[in-house]
Amino acid sequence: MSKPTTPTAPAPTPRRARADAANAPAAPEPALAVRAVRRADLDQVIAIDATVTGLEKRSYWASVYRRYGSGTRSEQQFLVAVAGGRVVGFVIGEVRDWEFGSPPCGWVFAIDVDPQARLGGIGTQLLQAISAQFRRAGVRKLRTMMAIDNTLILSFFRSQGMMAGPLISLEMDLEA
Repeated sequence: MSKPTTPTAPAPTPRRARADAANAPAAPEPALAVRAVRRADLDQVIAIDATVTGLEKRSYWASVYRRYGSGTRSEQQFLVAVAGGRVVGFVIGEVRDWEFGSPPCGWVFAIDVDPQARLGGIGTQLLQAISAQFRRAGVRKLRTMMAIDNTLILSFFRSQGMMAGPLISLEMDLEA
């Protein structure tokens, strides 16, 4: 008994292969890219921050960009998450050496995601990207600080495996 055969398409000729390739849909753009901030990204970073905080702090962000946006020092990082050609999140931090009696470690002092883009893993990818940069700079610890009542960001950092560290924040009013 012979096996039934399945008809096969003829092998494509070089001309046909080129035509098929030309008519094929374009490769999809990566859903999300995390990269170093660019000057052109700053307005979008400011807009995300203003949406979240209710304050537009243009001069503050210009100062942060001047300090962290050069990309020339591996100890200082200002990264953005880009999706569909627009900035949807950012993370900023730096390696701090021996402050508070602590060996060098990476500090994240700002991270945010556009509220319309949350719950898609963008914050996780940003934190992973800055963590990788800090590892390349030679540190093995990541730290941050936040307001005690900021349950959203506290929940995020805890979901990433962060927990209370060995430092405690103290403060006092300077107005008597």
